[in-house]
Amino acid sequence: MLRNRLLLSLFCLLVYVYLLAPIFVVVGASFNDGAFLTFPPHGLSLRWFAAFLDNAVFMDAIVRSLWLALAATVISCVIGVAAALYHVRHAVRTREALRIAVLLPLLLPEVLTAMALLFFFHTIGLGARFGIGMLIGHVLITLPFVFLNVVTALHGVDLNCELAARSLGARPWTRFRRVTLPLIKPGVINGCLFAFIISFDTFGISYLLKDVGSATLPLQLFDYLRFNFTPEAAAVSTMSIGMAVLAVVATEKLVGLKVERY
Repeated sequence: MLRNRLLLSLFCLLVYVYLLAPIFVVVGASFNDGAFLTFPPHGLSLRWFAAFLDNAVFMDAIVRSLWLALAATVISCVIGVAAALYHVRHAVRTREALRIAVLLPLLLPEVLTAMALLFFFHTIGLGARFGIGMLIGHVLITLPFVFLNVVTALHGVDLNCELAARSLGARPWTRFRRVTLPLIKPGVINGCLFAFIISFDTFGISYLLKDVGSATLPLQLFDYLRFNFTPEAAAVSTMSIGMAVLAVVATEKLVGLKVERY
């Protein structure tokens, strides 16, 4: 029994090392004092972080990615919560069809989804103007994460709370705002967190649907690595990883990260 537990622990440790090794390599290379992207680093220095912060192109790309991810998260939150409420509370015959329709972007390769959206936008004459196409694409791929988390949270809500509010004369919007929403708040926040991170880091959708001069941080980093191989690229990646970690830690402190089954 003890031997099996040790073997299982060793296996889990190896899996974690395999998954986290690329992150450690990128973070380590970002502190390289040399002029080329190598690992292990030749000396430790923060020069490439300073170069990254002084790079107006990268800073503009970060701001653009943050605004795009924020807009996609807000829209996905509104649509995802509404779809989850309908799926759990009202849908009967169309429940499974609705679930498949919302989760379909997760089943298809991102490149195929981007190509389909590109052809559709050009057919209706929208193209990539004003970044609307890219925003719609980001909403499409982030919506399933909000939907799944909110549906899971709704399954854990006691219907008697809503029925009690209804018996006391609360209207539908009042019941949702004062009873349902506080109960599903952890699911909403977790779903929005996933949506924000996915939108901020996505590449395929942004690459095919971007407008001229509207490159996000992953696209700007891709263009940079085609012509440069300095540790500045690793510094940019380390900053992106740090932002994701901070978002996860902040969410865990605010609402907790619960493991639930759906």
